[in-house]
Amino acid sequence: HIQDPASQRLTWNKPPKSVLVIKKIRDASLLQPFKELCVYLTEENNMIVYVEKKVLEDPAIANDDNFGPVKKKFCTFREDYDDISNQIDFIICLGGDGTLLYASSLFQGSVPPVMAFHLGSLGFLTPFNFENFQSQVTQVIEGNAALVLRSRLKVKVVKEHREKMTVQNGIEENGVVSTNIEKEVGKQIMQYQVLNEVVVDRGPSSYLSNVDVFLDGHLITTVQGDGVIVSTPTGSTAYAAAAGASMIHPNVPAIMITPICPHSLSFRPIVVPAGVELKIMLSPDARNTAWVSFDGRKRQEICHGDSISITTSCYPLPSICFRDPVSDWFESLAECLHWNVRKKQNNFAVEE
Repeated sequence: HIQDPASQRLTWNKPPKSVLVIKKIRDASLLQPFKELCVYLTEENNMIVYVEKKVLEDPAIANDDNFGPVKKKFCTFREDYDDISNQIDFIICLGGDGTLLYASSLFQGSVPPVMAFHLGSLGFLTPFNFENFQSQVTQVIEGNAALVLRSRLKVKVVKEHREKMTVQNGIEENGVVSTNIEKEVGKQIMQYQVLNEVVVDRGPSSYLSNVDVFLDGHLITTVQGDGVIVSTPTGSTAYAAAAGASMIHPNVPAIMITPICPHSLSFRPIVVPAGVELKIMLSPDARNTAWVSFDGRKRQEICHGDSISITTSCYPLPSICFRDPVSDWFESLAECLHWNVRKKQNNFAVEE
């Protein structure tokens, strides 16, 4: 039996009480929607609202006396310091697609359902319009909504330990924040949950990148070009689409491998089953190092002996639909990417 994607529905075991509101930082156009939403959640629905501390440090919010009573009710947290993963019932994002990616990065395990309003530049992953937010939020609180489970990638980076590094509160000496660092003898291991894609590229080097790609332990190809993108179906409409890959609906269980400017006429993007394990390493004869980033963040250098292991995560991101998974996706293709937009051909006149 193949499940109908439209049959996935949001259901609550008990009424939700706590909500995380994520707002794009340094965007003045979001201040008023943010205030209206928070007032509605706290005063109309008596909910506990979690907000990131740096959001409330915005002078426009900090100096607003009318917003003061609402602000005092907030619970605040700081990224990479405070663990709120077990305290949130659902998430509301205000901004563009980047806010959804950021919400994903905050939850390295199970992710609460996410309701995303498009107030940013693209809005492919953010189907809700803010104009009627009260009725839409009420429907979600009542459990009347469709869901799409967006698969994520579980990524493990293993680095050969080449220099002594002191780690305090998850922050390395160079100021880069690392997630779930484990120390082993001669190795440094980092793990990430990725919603869009893992990008391996040549960085500032003028040489082609030269990386080996293994699938379940077998070498399948060597990428010689600008790099390679390993993406989820959700990420198929992001960087992978720009690099010439097919666009895959988020309900399809798959991992995409897309080369970036390969120096080969026959290197076409491929789709492999979800659940396989990919491993990417520098080729032994590579002239230069490579660089890797995860949903555009945590960028770092990969040297000889280092490895990147990628597989499908058991923790998807439940994204709340505006209508249903199929309608939302095709509407995003049309609205955001203008997919197959063409002037229609005229029909024949009767006399012809």
